[in-house]
Amino acid sequence: SSHFAPRRDQQCRRRLASKSEAMPEWAPSSWQSKPALQMAEWEDKALASKVLDKLGKLPPLVQASEADRLKQLLAEAGRGERFIVQGGDCAERFMDCEADRLETQLKLILQMGAIFEHVAGRPTARIARIAGQYGKPRSKPTEVVEGYGEIMSFKGDNINGYDPKDRKWDPERLLQGYFHSAATLNFLRSYTAAADPADSLSIKVDGLKASKDFAEISKDAGAIRTKAKGKESQEFFTSHEAMQLDLEEALTRKVGNKYYNLSAHLVWIGDRTRQIDGAHLEYFRGIANPIGVKVGPSMKNDELKELLQILNPTKEEGRIMIITRYGAGKVEQLLPGHIQAVKECGVPVTWQCDAVHGNGIVAASNKYKTRRCEDVIQEITEVMAVHKRCGSVLGGVHLEVTGQETVTECLGGCVGLTEKQLESNYETYCDPRLNYAQSIEAAFSVARAAKRARTS
Repeated sequence: SSHFAPRRDQQCRRRLASKSEAMPEWAPSSWQSKPALQMAEWEDKALASKVLDKLGKLPPLVQASEADRLKQLLAEAGRGERFIVQGGDCAERFMDCEADRLETQLKLILQMGAIFEHVAGRPTARIARIAGQYGKPRSKPTEVVEGYGEIMSFKGDNINGYDPKDRKWDPERLLQGYFHSAATLNFLRSYTAAADPADSLSIKVDGLKASKDFAEISKDAGAIRTKAKGKESQEFFTSHEAMQLDLEEALTRKVGNKYYNLSAHLVWIGDRTRQIDGAHLEYFRGIANPIGVKVGPSMKNDELKELLQILNPTKEEGRIMIITRYGAGKVEQLLPGHIQAVKECGVPVTWQCDAVHGNGIVAASNKYKTRRCEDVIQEITEVMAVHKRCGSVLGGVHLEVTGQETVTECLGGCVGLTEKQLESNYETYCDPRLNYAQSIEAAFSVARAAKRARTS
């Protein structure tokens, strides 16, 4: 089949060239002419219009130059010179916008980055799912709740409330989302400016005593704390899934001759909203931010080529991060084809492994939505092996994690969390997250695997 690859590639390029030449002018609002999935529709159009108008006038949350810097770091990760550690809540909650929680969350992401740097010997860039990850895609717009009948699904705090009585989609929540994001970002920026790196990189290893590698982990944690200095170890970036496009449009700003989404440094397209002719792809193709694209089992190889040409016709390095999400045991049948498609297309990408979204299970004994830590680690090691064999580079990982030590949402890890224990402190409104000890354990496992992959 490789004999025909050049001809196939030419056909692909010709088809895509004719498509991109026909691309109409882009504007922050041009997505409105395309079909949009997963978006809340507002009953009170006048109120929605007023809210979006206000959002369009509020100051940006991040700077374009910061998004450009992240793009450079993603380009380095794409070449294997850096590693992206991205993580945070499945969906942030307004009620969690408080100093202790935010500090704990950021410390975890910084610590996971520091672990990878120390153990694998490669610099990292740390991206948090924070300051804007308030919306969630749902499989259905409504659900049936006992005592309430059919009500709107919970789509995240910036759309509606979790309580069945608060399920009406409310545009004023978009404004609350902006101000919670601003408060979050203000706190995180001032915290990192003032914090002693030795304090923020002080890793708690008590929860890992059951690990066979505990002695080594303790030694590494001590070394990380001792050498922690400099503001670069405190650098972080923000990210969220850009799903509610009227909100994202309102937070898009012209800087020089480019448009940036200045609600976050990096935004990504979900696996459910990446249709080639859809509104989300239309919006994303015009913004200058680095962008992520979730790629799951349903992504066809030719579709991936077409998507990359639309989103990155100029073949800019660091522009696109492909976030693969297959599930442990499914990597071998899906990833090689996707890697081949990217090679044939010639568009540079940074590969990232989302090792949580393909590994959801339901606990048999109590029906809790959960994940097994072991599956998460397995998917990452499988992805590393396939990239190595195919001559491509795994540039980072993407996980749902919390800095809270007592949360019980995922099974296993060396803490050995059982189905029964899920009931003790299951907080999330959406998907389950690794708790602090499980996240630190995962960071050490991934870093050791990366080190082995480089030296073997």
